[in-house]
Amino acid sequence: MTDLQKLTIGKALNLGLRRAMEEDPKVLIMGEDVGKLGGVFRITDGLQKDFGEQRVLDTPLAESGIIGTAVGLAVRGFRPVCEIQFEGFIFPGFDQISSQLAKLHYRTQGKVKMPVVIRVPFGGGIGAVEHHSESPESLFSHIAGLKVVSISNAVDAYWGIQEAIRSDDPILFFEPKKLYHSGALKMEVDTSTAPSRVFASQVVREGTDATVVAYGPSVKVALDAATAAEAEGKSLEVIDLRTLSPLDLGPVFESVRKTGRLIAVSEAPSESSLTSEIAARVQQECFYSLESPVLRVTGFDTPYPPAKLEEHYLPDLDRVLHAVDRSLAW
Repeated sequence: MTDLQKLTIGKALNLGLRRAMEEDPKVLIMGEDVGKLGGVFRITDGLQKDFGEQRVLDTPLAESGIIGTAVGLAVRGFRPVCEIQFEGFIFPGFDQISSQLAKLHYRTQGKVKMPVVIRVPFGGGIGAVEHHSESPESLFSHIAGLKVVSISNAVDAYWGIQEAIRSDDPILFFEPKKLYHSGALKMEVDTSTAPSRVFASQVVREGTDATVVAYGPSVKVALDAATAAEAEGKSLEVIDLRTLSPLDLGPVFESVRKTGRLIAVSEAPSESSLTSEIAARVQQECFYSLESPVLRVTGFDTPYPPAKLEEHYLPDLDRVLHAVDRSLAW
């Protein structure tokens, strides 16, 4: 029986976490202010009240301790879900992530599993300062042994968080914080039937003139650009990557062979980034199909700016459309 609910991304995450905890008593949630407060973005609201302080743990302000404790709990058979309050706070835990969490399964020849999810609110657009608005996903995509995913809508939020929790591998789960409670992005979620291949790249809008690939908060920008381009007689195909490591580029290659053009969009700086990797891989696999160079629309190679300047830093509709015009004019 179909059970449709119209949800924001934030509410979908909350319900997905709740369902995972109901189905498996080994699922724990831990992080700064995730209990009584329900998290600074209220994603874990009500979970400590319903599941108790033994399963929803308010931790000290110590990301290395949070992740190190999660590693130990995973060794003992639990499935910890850690919340990093803001993406810029994750770096005290970087050593635990790269040296322990990502390596233990390989180091023990598969004897020890690491079913740990690290939820990371990321990206700008909330009027905050540095350490609260950044996009560090490329750094973690370089670490062998980690899976890195990013959601852009409520369906992927609800089912994706459950899929991540069920996985026996460590997953960094990047969530676009500025879209958590956007009423404009509310969508119907079938909470009774899971979609297939939740983390595979997905064509979210079909087109013929150029391909725009994005992930996380940039998917909405790409879709808005496609709508605006349509009014000018241009047809853009938009692809949501969903998984950032390992990249699922098959649908991107197929699309580029059709359109001959690619624009990659991300809030992260461009240097040594995921958009760099996408451009390189597409050039290798689709060279004879390309009608123009791969173009990238990204954040700038600077520290994140003060809130009054962030609208100039973040990729927007106009910058994407400018890249489309450049590509089509080649």
